[in-house]
Amino acid sequence: MFGKVLIANRGEIALRIQRACRELGVKTVVVHSEADRDAKYVKLADESVCIGPAASSLSYLNVPAIISAAEVTDAEAIHPGYGFLSENADFAERVESSGFVFIGPRPETIRLMGDKVSAKDAMKEAGVPCVPGSEGALPEDPKEIIRTAKAVGYPVIIKAAGGGGGRGMRVVHTEAALINAVTLTRSEAQSFFGNPNVYMEKYLENPRHVEIQILADSFKSAVYLGERDCSMQRRHQKIIEEAPAPGIAPRHIARIGERCAEACRRINYRGAGTFEFLYENNEFYFIEMNTRIQVEHPVTELISGVDLVQEQIRIAAGEKLRFKQRDLNFRGHSIECRINAEDPYTFVPSPGKITFYHPPGGPGIRVDSHIYQGYTVPPHYDSMVAKVISYGDTRDQAIRRMRIALSEMSIEGIKTNIALHQELLQDARFVEGGTSIHYLEHKLAAKGEVKKTG
Repeated sequence: MFGKVLIANRGEIALRIQRACRELGVKTVVVHSEADRDAKYVKLADESVCIGPAASSLSYLNVPAIISAAEVTDAEAIHPGYGFLSENADFAERVESSGFVFIGPRPETIRLMGDKVSAKDAMKEAGVPCVPGSEGALPEDPKEIIRTAKAVGYPVIIKAAGGGGGRGMRVVHTEAALINAVTLTRSEAQSFFGNPNVYMEKYLENPRHVEIQILADSFKSAVYLGERDCSMQRRHQKIIEEAPAPGIAPRHIARIGERCAEACRRINYRGAGTFEFLYENNEFYFIEMNTRIQVEHPVTELISGVDLVQEQIRIAAGEKLRFKQRDLNFRGHSIECRINAEDPYTFVPSPGKITFYHPPGGPGIRVDSHIYQGYTVPPHYDSMVAKVISYGDTRDQAIRRMRIALSEMSIEGIKTNIALHQELLQDARFVEGGTSIHYLEHKLAAKGEVKKTG
């Protein structure tokens, strides 16, 4: 096991990694920007290093500064958390070439799965079902693009090969709009990701977003840890996640889970990862793999009893997986609500000083958060300030516990989206389970229309 780990991230995930390290008896180094100097995890760290000003390009994305911090503190490994540099193959390569261990997959694996075209090709070879679409990146020839779209069938979606986070994608309903959409998406892809390649997929009209969590060690052992439903989202950003996914037969999950585990063995995957699928009409369609820990990992931890962050660290330290698939049992139901510093309906960010903070508690409630009374939420980063996670023997109990938790939670001085979560936890369609990825946006749009006509 490592003696010291550097945490190259901020916010609640930095605190989450720190807690996992402390439980393992590992010392932590926290790097931080000037804006995060007063963060809780900075104060709790064994050592901390300021790596630059508030702008993430000058701090959390500053690779030389992070490597230097690891060198001067004698850290042995670097945990990237999620976001920032967590899926940057060049960073992982730099970490390892500098003599440190990257707590995550090998650089070549990140590169393979980071390009959506090569990722789909690898999944097809492993027998993982993919959304019907183009064979590889779209060619330059407009006639060939039109021919491909006809074969796939409208509507289609054009996606950036290097894309992610909801950027670099465009839905096309007619042939007349196709070539212009491809041109625009290529331009966006080059601008956002430095890779102009785009590909085409069949646009599924009413799918759910279901993902499979995996763990794999360096000895070709891999397991899946059940599934999560992350369909409640706005502009491709998740709002509520839960495990297991309501209404999907365990045998279907077992079948797709085994294929994901086998795919990991084939590509020599190492660490934690998530296979993301669209799910429609009892069929799974692979869309991408996230080669890192996910924001929503706590719901899987609660139903599986496995600490995913600790397992990441153990695997990176060269340990074998401590369990096989038959050892894993999934019990109960868990729901996570992402609490953001933003207006609950306009979604305008609301940074500022927290004048009062009271987190919820009680049976089956977990709160992952770095905030405290008197903490100032900076305007420079993602607006998420907390994750409230409920657990119950049944989905109904998890929902009831979450309703109670949200009613107890109080954050003053800034706006939060707690009211939106409270509304969604009472929503009849959510309570029924199985809403599509478009449900929340349609609900919000209808609400806007009611306000206009009212």
